[in-house]
Amino acid sequence: MTHDPLAQHPDWTDSGFSTRAIHAGQDPDPRTGAVVTPIHQVSTYKQDGVGGLRGGYEYSRSGNPTRDALQEALAAVEGGAAAFAFSSGLAAEDTLLRSVLRPGDHVVVPDDAYGGTYRLIARVLGPWGVDHTPVDLSDPDAVLAAIEPGRTKVVWVETPTNPLLGIADIAAIATHAQSAGAVLVVDNTFASPYLQQPLALGADAVVHSTTKYIGGHSDVVGGAVVVADGSQLPAGMVGPTGTTSLRDAVGFLQNASGAVAGPFDAWLTLRGLKTLAVRMDRHNSNAEAVARFLVEHPGVREVLWPGLPGHPGHEVAARQMRGFGGMVAFRTGSADSAVAVCAATRVFTLAESLGGVESLVEHPGRMTHGSVAGTALEVPDDLVRLSVGIEDVEDLLTDLAQALAAAGLGR
Repeated sequence: MTHDPLAQHPDWTDSGFSTRAIHAGQDPDPRTGAVVTPIHQVSTYKQDGVGGLRGGYEYSRSGNPTRDALQEALAAVEGGAAAFAFSSGLAAEDTLLRSVLRPGDHVVVPDDAYGGTYRLIARVLGPWGVDHTPVDLSDPDAVLAAIEPGRTKVVWVETPTNPLLGIADIAAIATHAQSAGAVLVVDNTFASPYLQQPLALGADAVVHSTTKYIGGHSDVVGGAVVVADGSQLPAGMVGPTGTTSLRDAVGFLQNASGAVAGPFDAWLTLRGLKTLAVRMDRHNSNAEAVARFLVEHPGVREVLWPGLPGHPGHEVAARQMRGFGGMVAFRTGSADSAVAVCAATRVFTLAESLGGVESLVEHPGRMTHGSVAGTALEVPDDLVRLSVGIEDVEDLLTDLAQALAAAGLGR
């Protein structure tokens, strides 16, 4: 792919977050003046003579104007040098991991990572010869102890973690990863680019399931990798293009393996990104009200939300996040009562996924994190996870109150 869409647009670097989300990569159409990026639903492009590519486009796996607009916007809001859009969050993770790992390498992972990430590393890359060590990311010294010099090529961070909402000190872990020549990757899905900027704190790459907060409307599946300016492959590694650039390696593999975002999916994700900031403000304020309600409820055993002063990661989260996010988890004391709460909600919809405008409830042990049952990452069976949406907050609180009562946990 020879075209450089970044060179065709104004520089929005110094603009505010929402201005970047709305304008970066999204100039009015030069032919019609349309203010919304067109959906280029096309597979191939006419060439003006052999090798005469218009704008560098030849085939939509390698480059598509709608996807390019999304990628430029994602890079702008994350403060990265380049972004790459994929067909799902796991496709993004897989492409990034295969860019930086070889058989015999080692990865440090969170001890409560998203189940799909753990499954990818343990059960897909494991047979390929990649080892991993789960570690409590809230303790930077534990991360340092888990790093195997010369063999650890990736330190994988989630913060907040899924589903226990643990907090990792990105800057501290970046120092340890860099000293070992490893790549620091931060899954920024829970926080979103609006609430947290891992690249500015020393991360080499950020991954997203753009299905979640960035898309924001539960109508599209997608993923993204954003790389920092100057990020390099693990020490001693040369990429498929003959350079040590992480950007080059991910870009090559995106095209070579082909799990790219389609144009309509890219367009939907781009539309969601435009309103990310205003939605996240509402998600955050609603989640705070929900967390404080649950803390005061006698039927709730423990509430996990980093905005609570008693949360062990509260101070770090306050330092590195703009807000504490829309995800709240709580424990009920038994698996039966947790499942009963999930079954009794009316406004909160029982469903997997998160980050949409509607509120969702789930039982991680039997749903999103079933793949880690019996491992070091197994989650408590009395845990309920909430994705707090942007509905009227009083309706959310009323719904939780009646669901807890229906589960025998009422006042």
